[in-house]
Amino acid sequence: MAILQVALDFVDLHRAVKVAREAVEGGAGWIEIGTPLIKSEGMNAVRHFRSLFPGVTLVADMKTMDAGRTEMEIAAKAGANIAVVMGNAPDSTIKECIQAGKNYGIKICVDFLNDSTVEDRVCDVEKWGADYVAVHTAIDDQMHGSTPFDTLRSISSRVKIPIAVAGGINSENAVDAVNNGASIVIVGGYITKAADAKAAAASIKKAIEENRRIATTLFTRVSREGIRDALFRLSTANISDGGHRAEGITEMRRICPDVKLVGIAVTVRTYPGDWAKPVEAIDIAQEGDVIVIDAGGVGPAVWGELATCSALQKKIAGVVINGAIRDVADIRKLQFPAFAKLVTPMAGEPKGFGEINVPISIAGIEINPGDWIIGDEDGLMVISSREAEVRVNYGMDCLEKENRIRQEIVSEKSSLGKVLDVLRWEKA
Repeated sequence: MAILQVALDFVDLHRAVKVAREAVEGGAGWIEIGTPLIKSEGMNAVRHFRSLFPGVTLVADMKTMDAGRTEMEIAAKAGANIAVVMGNAPDSTIKECIQAGKNYGIKICVDFLNDSTVEDRVCDVEKWGADYVAVHTAIDDQMHGSTPFDTLRSISSRVKIPIAVAGGINSENAVDAVNNGASIVIVGGYITKAADAKAAAASIKKAIEENRRIATTLFTRVSREGIRDALFRLSTANISDGGHRAEGITEMRRICPDVKLVGIAVTVRTYPGDWAKPVEAIDIAQEGDVIVIDAGGVGPAVWGELATCSALQKKIAGVVINGAIRDVADIRKLQFPAFAKLVTPMAGEPKGFGEINVPISIAGIEINPGDWIIGDEDGLMVISSREAEVRVNYGMDCLEKENRIRQEIVSEKSSLGKVLDVLRWEKA
């Protein structure tokens, strides 16, 4: 039966300990002191975990690239059972780690993190005396949809030592890890970001033991086909956070307070009050699109109740207007997602100036045809079609982390500052 290893990639020791306790109760057999935790707390993190979990196998994810003997020695003396050296480290460093492991009584895992040479090197690593090898998809590559399973499959028949696998593993795909030859299934975010880490670990354990997929809505990474559904789960704040505090479109009024706007942009550039091109765009737009209109940020209105009725017939997802809208009461009754800079009773005239599906700019944010638009109580965010999957996946990562933090605040009757140890991490 494959071993479940929980990867504790925290920077705060107290948070890592809490998750570890829950995960072990849920069935995790090995605890990995992740690289961020080692960089934050040093070998004291390993010592602390050894004192709290005397009978549990501890993995120190050193990610050693040099000074192999020294790093394996300190990991062993701190209480780790296994330490990690990178597969793309020099041969001499890997050999030094293996020799140091024999000297100090610690097992060595060679981690091939997105290493294209893994198929050529695993046999050498085994011959040199490594105890384990790992195939591993980096967190940032996971956001681009990468998984470790193809590499796992390709090397599983090449070596006899146990193989560990890491990189975006959840209750739906843990079975792929086992069926492709993994003896150790390393799970990070699915457990460490779960509101209930014990239940999350138990579901992974169940998926492994029963060799079946257990559905989950979180801790998955989407492809292009899943963007729309994911955006309905995310907030504009999540998207902003995932984009390194990306800016949104400001100074827009949300016309219907209880509906969310999500869709692909059909852009319109028109003159103030000229509603011809906005109306023509309704005929061009497809189901699920959002019409985004730049009318210069002034009135008269270029959209109203009749345009809304027309858009609803096409199942258009909403409208964003850098300009004016009217018939607000009727639009609210229709529950049509709409954002506008101004509200006015005065309509313009259909003169026909402007263009459809050209690049526009609103509040300094460039919007191109095909970009994704998301709007909620906090405002509007634009996601470039070129990087939509990545931006959405980073947004999901932020949502998942917040779910865990919220649970810790409530369960511990604590505060955000204490949970995140804000004083400690203030910039010096």
